[in-house]
Amino acid sequence: MKAALTIVLATCLVFGRSPALHFYSIDDVVQAMRKGNAGQLANYFDSRVEITLHEKSSSYSASQAQMILKDFFNVYAVKTFSIIHKGSNSGSEFCIGNLQTKYGTFRTTIFMKSRPDKQVLQEIRFEENE
Repeated sequence: MKAALTIVLATCLVFGRSPALHFYSIDDVVQAMRKGNAGQLANYFDSRVEITLHEKSSSYSASQAQMILKDFFNVYAVKTFSIIHKGSNSGSEFCIGNLQTKYGTFRTTIFMKSRPDKQVLQEIRFEENE
């Protein structure tokens, strides 16, 4: 038991992570998008989230953002989310993809920012494909 604990703590020291923290990545967010699961997405939100939808953009509290996405997913019913491009810069990550829904496809851009203790979702943009 002591040996296992020592290994876990040593691994955390080597890789710079606390055993109590989970460092979310853009891949976690993509999985939630594929399911159209606003509750799961909310796990990754920063304290404020910028949402652009129908050419209207605003900053929302995490709970407001969850409700807006829940309503959006209920109306548009997600079929799938496919990644076009993803990348990172200074620990922050972004992803551009196509969100196919019951009523059309949205070009979707997701931005995550690196915080000292975790990666958080800061912005989601949904642009209707014409």
